[in-house]
Amino acid sequence: MSDHALSAGHGHDDHIHPEPTSFLSKYVFSLDHKIIGIQFLFSGIIMFWIGGLLALAVRWQLAWPWKPIPILSELWADYGYRLPPEYYNKLFTMHATVMIFFVIIPLLTGAFGNFLIPLMIGARDMAFPKLNMYSYWAMWPAIILMTYSFFTPGGAAEAGWTSYPTLSTFSWSTPGSLDGQTLWLMSLLFAGISSLMGSINYITTIIMLRAPGMKMFRLPMTVWAMFITALLQAFALPVLTSALIMQLLDRTIGTNFFAPANWMVANSGNVVGGGQILLFQHLFWFYSHPAVYIMILPGMGMVSDILSTFSRKPLFGYKPMVFSISAIAGLGFIVWGHHMFQSGMNPALGATFMLSTMMIALPSAIKTFNWLGTMWGGRIQFTSPMLNAIGFVAMFVIGGLSGIFMAATPVDMHIHDTYFIVGHIHYVLFGGSTFAIFAGVYYWFPKMFGRMMNERLGKIHFFLSFTFFNGTFFLMHIIGMHGHPRRIADPSVYEFLRGSGVVGMNQFMTINAMLLGLAQLVIVYNFFYSLFFGPKAPANPWHANTLEWCCPSPPPYYNFLKIPTVYRMAYEYSSEGSEPLDYWPQDQPEKSDVVEAHVETH
Repeated sequence: MSDHALSAGHGHDDHIHPEPTSFLSKYVFSLDHKIIGIQFLFSGIIMFWIGGLLALAVRWQLAWPWKPIPILSELWADYGYRLPPEYYNKLFTMHATVMIFFVIIPLLTGAFGNFLIPLMIGARDMAFPKLNMYSYWAMWPAIILMTYSFFTPGGAAEAGWTSYPTLSTFSWSTPGSLDGQTLWLMSLLFAGISSLMGSINYITTIIMLRAPGMKMFRLPMTVWAMFITALLQAFALPVLTSALIMQLLDRTIGTNFFAPANWMVANSGNVVGGGQILLFQHLFWFYSHPAVYIMILPGMGMVSDILSTFSRKPLFGYKPMVFSISAIAGLGFIVWGHHMFQSGMNPALGATFMLSTMMIALPSAIKTFNWLGTMWGGRIQFTSPMLNAIGFVAMFVIGGLSGIFMAATPVDMHIHDTYFIVGHIHYVLFGGSTFAIFAGVYYWFPKMFGRMMNERLGKIHFFLSFTFFNGTFFLMHIIGMHGHPRRIADPSVYEFLRGSGVVGMNQFMTINAMLLGLAQLVIVYNFFYSLFFGPKAPANPWHANTLEWCCPSPPPYYNFLKIPTVYRMAYEYSSEGSEPLDYWPQDQPEKSDVVEAHVETH
């Protein structure tokens, strides 16, 4: 371990590395966890817009099948100014891939995890600063390969983000060529390597570099959530990596891990096979169901801290919250089979997966009631971070309740591969993860950049996003119950959908999706305007207790000139004897010290 890490871990004040002086070492190939977190943040914002535009193209096709897309029609002039039929498969494949692997996971774990973990535990940096830098730069080969796949002769991947064989293993191109699907597999391998390096760093940092007095059960919920998420990544990612490598070998050198018997090889006519198609599904979902929690658990931790701060109350049920996150993560490893109820599995095995999936509702309910208990009777401050945190709770409840329907095998038989599933996953991952990201941006922007965002614009952005989000995704549950299949470019070809109102609902959802996209211009303007012209932020604008608010805004390169000593948990709000202030930072031994610091900064 480096001297830098050792000094942070043992509370020594020496061995503070000098701040880099060149632009490249400070902002590009930085070893500073804060800069790396901000790099992940800006990269995620760019990919968010790419993924969002892909989503709008999908929605346009569903609302007005085969009609020209006004802005993009020139790109497809050879197809009569309309979306080519096969291109629809590429759109929904790449939309889901970009949003999951290049937006939500990098923003929640990469951006906020990197920026917050050392600050919140009282360390000067990550345990392995160079590994941290590599984890960011390993994302760029993934992004480049995924983007380049659009420009290959066959175009981007079109087997869905799940990449099931045999759709994904069969190639019309020359065997071994770098077509879109092959580049897709290579891209996700780099993305997985990036996440794995980050998770190793997070686990080591949280275990080894906590400030004196920062016991595990004094950690803020944000750090607990990042820690458990890192464990999920560390144990689940190798399984997905092995599946991607095997599928890549099937496509490039002709192995038969997943190719079934009597599979005819394109251009040769040779009969090969003997592989197991369902093996890929087992390997894929063993990672990808925990991945759902990788995309939501960090948001749960961040929202827990934000709700407590703006309710001016201690977090209700701190230890049950920690245990419930741990239970969600543990159960997440034994429920992957509920994605495969249609695969013909043994009914006894299906019942096991069904019951274990239903059990996840219990720790999720504990968290929901604890969030409500935190707000109950509090002096709630409806700031932009608080509104988005409350929106997260509401959307997570709706997404969680719809998930219980799918846990039941008989119900899932009806709604599997319908838009009910699409509505559910978007309530969890857009309504959940993205509202948590919005809350985190508004809450920690002052600490990241030393300036305040505009509160009025933040509230306008929340109300527009909340309204148009529900207008876009709630009706998906209804058309799903009608039987509207997912991944179908033209629902009008189904006789049973005609006259059911599905066409009108699709158009309504598409209009709301466009308005939802436009609403994001508000936060983009607020973000970049405030970055340069926002009011300068004090060290602790929210009067919060966690350690990141104990250093200047933005923090210096070394975070803490003197490693803080932690005396209590992070949720001492409105506690007995707190007058005249209602907060008590973790590093302040006496309340009088808080009052003196408050007077000095104001």
